[in-house]
Amino acid sequence: MSTEPTLPDPARARKPAGKVNRLGLYLPFGVAIVLAIAWSIGWFWLKGEAERRMDASRTTLAAAGYPISWSSRRIDGYPFRLDLHMTDLKLGEPSGWAITAPAIEAEAFAYAPDLWIILAPGGVTFIRPHGGPVAVTAKTARASLSHLGEYPPRLSVEATGLAFAPASGASPYFITAAKELHLHLRAGPDDQGAVYVELDQATARLTGLMARIAQDKPINLTADAIFSHAGEFRGASWPSAVRTWSDAGGQFAVRRLMIAAGESILDAHSGTLSVGDDGRLRGSLKASLRRAPQALAVMGQTGAISPQSAATATTVAQVAQQGDIANLTIDFQAGETTLGPASIGPAPRVY
Repeated sequence: MSTEPTLPDPARARKPAGKVNRLGLYLPFGVAIVLAIAWSIGWFWLKGEAERRMDASRTTLAAAGYPISWSSRRIDGYPFRLDLHMTDLKLGEPSGWAITAPAIEAEAFAYAPDLWIILAPGGVTFIRPHGGPVAVTAKTARASLSHLGEYPPRLSVEATGLAFAPASGASPYFITAAKELHLHLRAGPDDQGAVYVELDQATARLTGLMARIAQDKPINLTADAIFSHAGEFRGASWPSAVRTWSDAGGQFAVRRLMIAAGESILDAHSGTLSVGDDGRLRGSLKASLRRAPQALAVMGQTGAISPQSAATATTVAQVAQQGDIANLTIDFQAGETTLGPASIGPAPRVY
């Protein structure tokens, strides 16, 4: 039996000290902690910045004649949201109009602090300078506000099941309820702005002429327009802002204006409007009028216009009528609304 020399087993390579393994284990936790600290610092900075901007805006608005106040303000929502809670908010303007809300809830994501979703759980109240407060409630309502650096900022308001109730002792408000409200405001290129308003199935408290035209049926309104010189719409009050905008050459390019009262419908798809020195509209609209002769006859019967003007305008409408639709041009000039050669009332007043 032979014996052969044997070699010792090679020594196994030793693992390096446990520092590397422990570093690989703890490194992700360290990175997470650093990111959490950085995110927390950023969130509290955003909260402080939001409060500072609100305070600065309140000072600026107050100096321009638009006082704004609230009883309490709190921002929470850490770590991913900015949740704003305000109570007893009130915003006024120089001519006496104001809006109040017992509570405002607004929310923005921390990574998109320029987009706010706004709710008024207790509804809002607008105060008329010559009529008193009107409380507005809704089954559902929400608003969004973004692109605050643009002019106008991007604003959307949508509500359903609206009710309008004057306060005790206040004058009645002509609208008592509405099925839906849509309001959208956008900035565009070349210092333009776009506005869209839709009021669906509004119940109105009407008397005289409008009551006879509407015949107790709901009123619908749609307005869609582009306005120029949006950046010039500034001033210490509504009249001064309109005058500044008008003096700069501001105009509305109407894309659609539809007003339906009962069976009578005005539907304008083009036109250019501005505001004169007297605060009334000027310009013209190319419109389709449904049941125009009947509405004009009612205007003559109620004394809204003279019988002679009603007869002249009715003749113009009948000549342009196809079926029950008359395609006409409505002019606003020298403070009057004219249909052909007939004046059918004063031009609408903007301020």
